[in-house]
Amino acid sequence: MSNPRETAPQPSLTIDALGKKCPIPIIMLAEQINQVPMNAVVAVLADDPAAFTDVPAWCRLKSHHHVGSYELPEGGWAIHVRRNY
Repeated sequence: MSNPRETAPQPSLTIDALGKKCPIPIIMLAEQINQVPMNAVVAVLADDPAAFTDVPAWCRLKSHHHVGSYELPEGGWAIHVRRNY
């Protein structure tokens, strides 16, 4: 797992899904990813363990790029997704 301050790209949009169970973080990502420019990064903040695997799987399904998942100091992850289209 990477240190977010060292390697995480600066997101254009942060979606706070902390405390929400899947599939809510994915629904929030799907609804909001088109608000950022092409090739911009969206950070999904999530602490549901299912989101750790479900968001990257959604990226593969929808042909977006899972940049990385970075541990948050307070628990959970910032899951970074690059918009491909």
